[in-house]
Parts: sequence; structure tokens; C-alpha cells
Amino acid sequence: MKLHPVLEAVTQRIRERSAPTRSTYLTRLAQASNRDRGADRMGCANVAHAFAGVPADDRFRVVAERAPNIAIVNSYNDMLSAHAPFATFPDIIKDEARRHGATAQVAAGVPAMCDGVTQGTAGMELSLFSRDTIAMSTAVGLTHDVFDAALMLGICDKIVPGLLIGALHFGHLPTVFVPGGPMPSGLSNNDKAKVRELAAQGLVGRAELLEAESKAYHTQGTCTFYGTANSNQMLMEAMGLHVPGSAFIQPQKQLREELTREAVRTALGIVKGRRFAPIGHVVDERCIVNAMTALLATGGSTNHLIHWVAVARAAGMVIDWDDFDRLSDVVPLLSRVYPNGSADVNAFQEAGGPGYVIRELLDAGLMHEDVLTVREGGLREYTREPHAQGERLAWRPIEASRDESVVRPAAQPFSPTGGLKLLTGNLGRCVIKVSAVPEDRHVIEAPARIFDSQEALQAAFKAGELERDVVCVVRWQGPRANGMPELHKLTPSLAVLQGKGFRVALVTDGRMSGASGKVPAAIHVSPEAAAGGPLARLRDGDVVRLDGVAGTLNALVDAQEWNARTPATISDAQRDANGLGLGRELFAGMRRNALAAEEGACTWL
Repeated sequence: MKLHPVLEAVTQRIRERSAPTRSTYLTRLAQASNRDRGADRMGCANVAHAFAGVPADDRFRVVAERAPNIAIVNSYNDMLSAHAPFATFPDIIKDEARRHGATAQVAAGVPAMCDGVTQGTAGMELSLFSRDTIAMSTAVGLTHDVFDAALMLGICDKIVPGLLIGALHFGHLPTVFVPGGPMPSGLSNNDKAKVRELAAQGLVGRAELLEAESKAYHTQGTCTFYGTANSNQMLMEAMGLHVPGSAFIQPQKQLREELTREAVRTALGIVKGRRFAPIGHVVDERCIVNAMTALLATGGSTNHLIHWVAVARAAGMVIDWDDFDRLSDVVPLLSRVYPNGSADVNAFQEAGGPGYVIRELLDAGLMHEDVLTVREGGLREYTREPHAQGERLAWRPIEASRDESVVRPAAQPFSPTGGLKLLTGNLGRCVIKVSAVPEDRHVIEAPARIFDSQEALQAAFKAGELERDVVCVVRWQGPRANGMPELHKLTPSLAVLQGKGFRVALVTDGRMSGASGKVPAAIHVSPEAAAGGPLARLRDGDVVRLDGVAGTLNALVDAQEWNARTPATISDAQRDANGLGLGRELFAGMRRNALAAEEGACTWL
């Protein structure tokens, strides 16, 4: 199938825009690749230190026999359901490496925090910056520089982007990402959301709410809605960085271990077969566009409009929200997974999952097929699904959708356009996830109510002050103000107002997460208020028009008056509240240095 002209044009635009920085990046990769292996290049004391802790047989194998040595970067901790399965993965990986005459070492453990735990708390203000902390932690581990390949064990919101950014700074290494899989389905996401809305209205108490939440989040594995964590896994498949079809196999299944072992074999296949597939070359402009297309086709997390800008920058490429917007105009929505539908990711997997979506996009000319992947068979390998064939791992083709209420062919999509929309106007540049919003709510025009924190909005809701058409504006939520937390805790309250028939929207320089739901939300407004952005000019009562059809966000204020206004400034009390306690003091430098959301909110450039 011939590549769609818009896809081709966006790819070329990225290629041309990125030429100087990409060239510099590839030159640096070539220099790293052309060195002798670490155990041969380093001094004897360095080598002794590097392998003193491994079994003697492994030490002999990697030093004397010059066997491949695989770095394991692990996001394991046992308080978070998605990361708990990784406890056993290193031993499995080491065992499989030994079976193939290689060795493996845990090079680094990286932090993994859960937005579900910290949502609505001060700890959430560290969430976005944890991504760059993870990238740096990955770099610290790989800096020991005795590795021939790497396996990245990660799954959730900031963890995979952080691992990817870190790995791309060691782009000369063949690198395979290893997921853990989702938990089995519990209480449905729709039923959970209903209980949350009842709780927001005071119609059920804490006991009932906790019971519902505990039935939804009940065992090891990722949450089952299609938020940032599961969007990560879809994008890793589309970028060719997984073992094909490994994204949504539950951790409790035997197939999970076989796929983990296959990740070792995949990495060694590149190294021992001398196949050219370092991650810095796998992740090129075509690969980035494939990820963007997969995100749009599945109605994925809005967080990736920040994260994948940062990922591209780590590989010497520059993308922006215009690229997403142009692709969204031609990429059809092929899946309905909560919050864009009622199905969860387990139902998505059963219906055909990533392999079905990737095949449909390839056949429609909406993905680049001529890309490098960690597999020798290229991206077409990612259109099949894994299964056990006796004691062997095998793959089979995915035929028609097994449930067209969950995934549909490109010729009969849920929507002819993608799930994300760029909004521009006198309030700045921002994005909205329209795929989850009812069509009669794509345009909202109402007076603004200005809030300086999410707690203030929730207090106004509880006091009955928002029982009307209203655009709730929450500012001082950008990277420089307080680390750009997700404001997902506001969803139940706003959904209640919308359910009462009021025309309601949220406008913020903060984030709303991969769980952005049915209430229209213009998020990531840039420049942020703390950087002098236009949200600082808004006043209570200004009429705001959010138009998800035309792609605009404007304060309907006379231009002369608007330009004459003095922007509000964040108060000292608010700034102190954003920067003190729960370790937030340690991240002051990141807040000062953070780039805008559209620049990836990077703290390392």
C-alpha cells in the first residue's frame, strides 16, 4: 500500500526540521559503536569491579570468552501492581542468557511511582519530573559501559518514556523493551466511574468507594483502562521495540515468561547475528511517526503529546503538536477502549489488540513499513499474536476483528479522524482528547471561573457554586509552576455537572492524564501561566469559547482590553505550597529549567 501523502509530508517535515540535530546524534552513536567492547577496552581494575559480583562462570564467560553481556534496567518495586511482576524477571533473563552462552546483569533499578496512588496529592507534583529522573537513572546504570545490549523492564506512565529517553542516550546499544502486562479484569471501568460520581455527590461514603476501587485494582498488572501505561505498550509495539504481541499478555500467564525469554533471544539475535539494529537507528523519524499514528488510531493518552516530543528530542529529532494535528486529520479511530469506550485492554487484546490495529494501519498506508525493528522480520511481525505451540512460542496471523465494538477495520472506523485535536487562539496552544467527548460537547461557550488550584475547584463544587454553564480554568499547573500534575481527580465533579445538563469544560496548563474522559478538557495550555502565558490574563466572568471542531480556544474579550491587562502572577504562598514538602524541594531545579509542554517539558536541554 502506498504511503498516505499526509503521513509522507509530516515525516519529511520532521526529517528536514531535525537534520542538524539528528546528524549530530548519529555521529555520536557511530563514535560509541566503533569502540572496542567494554571488557577489552577498560583497565583491569575497572573490569574486575564490573564483574566481581557475578558468578565465576559468568565472569569467565564475559571476560575470557568475550560473551555478550546484557544490561537489565528494572523498574521493579513491590508496592505498585504493574511493577511487582518484574521481581522475577532478572532471574529468568539471566537463565535464558546463560542458555545461549551470554550473561546478563542488573545495571540499574529506576524509580517507579504510580499516578493512581499520588493523584490529587502533593506527591503528584513529582510525577512528570520522575520521567527525567528515570532517564538519568537509566544513564547512570548504562554508564558502566560494559554492555553489548540492554533490556528495559518498564510499563507505566513516566517509566517507559523515561527508560526510552535514557536508552536513546546510549543509542549504540541494541535495546528491547520488556512489559509486564495488565491485571485480569475486575470491576468494570464504567461501573467504577459511576461509583466515583456518586461519591462526588455525597451519595455513597468512603467504604463503598473503597470497595469499588479495590475491586477494580485487585492484583498484579497494570490498570485495565487505556491510559498512559497501556498507551505506552501500544506505542512500543508500533515502534518495533517489543517482542511482537507482548504488550497485553497478563503477568499470571505462562506465556508471559516465554515472551520475556524471547526478549533475551531477540537482543542476542541482534548482537550475535551482527544485525544492525541499535535503538538510536530503530527510533528514527519514521518510527516516531508510526508511534504518533498508533496513538491517534487508538485514542491514546494525551500525556504522549508531551512524552514523545521529549523522546524524539533524545534521538535528535524535533516534533511539535502541529505534527500530531495534521496526522489526526487523516488517521481513523480504530478502537474504543475505556475511557473512549466501555471495553478494557483485556477486551482490546481479545478483539485483536495491537497486532490488528498495526495491520490495518499498514494496509491503509498510515504507517511506515520500511522501518528497522528489533526483529529481523520488520514491522509486519507486529501484526501477529503470540501463542504457545506445544513447548514452543509461536505467532499466528490475526484475521478479522473478533469484536467490532472494540476494534474496527480502517475502512469502517469509529471515526474518520484521530482522537486528539490541537486548539489555538488568544489563550495559547493546547490539546483536547475529543475521542472520549460526546459530539454535542465539542463546542463549549460559557463564562470562566478561575481557580489557582484543583482543591479550590473541588471546594467550589461542594459548595454548589458551579451549578451552571461554566468553563473552569485551573492555572499555575504547568511544569515551572508545580511540575504539571494530572488533574484527573476533577473528572468526577465535572462529570456530575455535565450529567445535570450544564455545558462544562476544563481549561488548564496542567495535565488530565490518559484517563481524560467525557468532559471537554483543553489541557497543556502553553505558554503556562507561570511563564507569563495568557491564562494569567483571564478573569472571572470572561466568556471562553472552546471549539473542538474549528480547533480554537479563545477568551471573547475585546482585543484592546485583553492586551492592556496586566497578567496575574503566582503568589508567594502558592509558590511555596508548590515547592515544599514530600521531597518537592529536591526538584526546584527541574521546575526552574523545565521547557514548555510542547517542547516535552524537558529538564535536560
